[in-house]
Amino acid sequence: MRSLRPPGPAEPSAKSLRAARMRPGDVLRVGATGLRTRPLRAWLSALGIAIGIAAMIAVVGISSSSRAELDRQLAALGTNLLTVSPGTSMMSGEVGVLPYEAVSMIGRIAPVTQVAAVGQVPDANVYRNDRIPEGQSGGMTVCAAELAMLDTVGADLADGVWLNEATSQYPAVVLGASAAEQLGITGAGVDIYIGGQWFSVAGVLEPVVLAPELDLTALIGWESAAAYLGFDGHATTVYTRAEDAYVLDVANVLAATADPSAPDEMSVSRPSDALEAQQAVDSAFTGMLLGLGAVALLVGGVGVANTMVISVLERRSEIGLRRSLGATRGQIRTQFLAESLLLSALGGLGGVLIGTVVTAGYASSQGWPAVVPYWASAGGVGATLFIGAAAGLYPAIRASRLAPTEALAAQ
Repeated sequence: MRSLRPPGPAEPSAKSLRAARMRPGDVLRVGATGLRTRPLRAWLSALGIAIGIAAMIAVVGISSSSRAELDRQLAALGTNLLTVSPGTSMMSGEVGVLPYEAVSMIGRIAPVTQVAAVGQVPDANVYRNDRIPEGQSGGMTVCAAELAMLDTVGADLADGVWLNEATSQYPAVVLGASAAEQLGITGAGVDIYIGGQWFSVAGVLEPVVLAPELDLTALIGWESAAAYLGFDGHATTVYTRAEDAYVLDVANVLAATADPSAPDEMSVSRPSDALEAQQAVDSAFTGMLLGLGAVALLVGGVGVANTMVISVLERRSEIGLRRSLGATRGQIRTQFLAESLLLSALGGLGGVLIGTVVTAGYASSQGWPAVVPYWASAGGVGATLFIGAAAGLYPAIRASRLAPTEALAAQ
């Protein structure tokens, strides 16, 4: 039997009723809508993320810059400096004595390229003038120094000249940086009182990185120390430079070469190891600061989650309207998840920028090369995206589960 129903438009197929897919550009535009409509809240939430990332980037950057400065110093000064000095005898408990021939014997080791010694002059105090009470010497030491010492330890002069063949025989002195500062001396050409004798200041050293014990020392010539202060001629520290490939080999034979009769009474050290140990301590401190930065980042993530939850509650009517117009749960979920990711990415990029600026400013003030590892910047942005996804997942799921009638009823 023929149907009496008048012809009408064709029935829509299930395929035509399928919700339109959102392109990536549509997702970004829809996700950014919530940020544009509530800019103050978005900026404050992003600021929480930015503070955490900036703290982490600054900590890593400053630590890396410090390490780069140390590497630069060691490259300039070398890691091949060894020192040998008398140690304490395990049998008698007395401090050993370096033989007179120690320097020449060490110089015969094939890989050794430079060798120089200093010898402490006992009972010789340093004063600015002869009117200062005897007990107020300021803890400075007086050492006889060989002429090759300056080049061997890699020291530089801040003012004046180093000892030479002539001045090493006369009452001339070169002051370490701290000794000069303590005496109130800024340059050469003045006289100071050492061990009851007047000495003319020939030069002032810059701080010696690999031999900081010289900073608080007054250095005079070997012959001058013997003639004016009764120096006995025994070295107390021998500085040795060796070829880089043989540093450990030289270190193993240095004590026995310096004093074959009592090698166990000799103490051998590598000054660059102390600097690297200091860097290891700084690295441990850096780890603690990174932990604080991670806590700040977590707090920022909680702020993002709070912002997104409130956004869902305030925009239920928008969600209901979109659902009534055909938006699927997946599209709603994607919208709010994209909004959370955009908010976190904004904070992450801002944090990387702030952290880089802080690192550059601090490194510049210290005279260091500014170094921000690429992995720190990439990791910072990646961490914010992870935090954003974790913080926005629950609000996004909650928004997608709102029924259209329930959401519209909240108007």
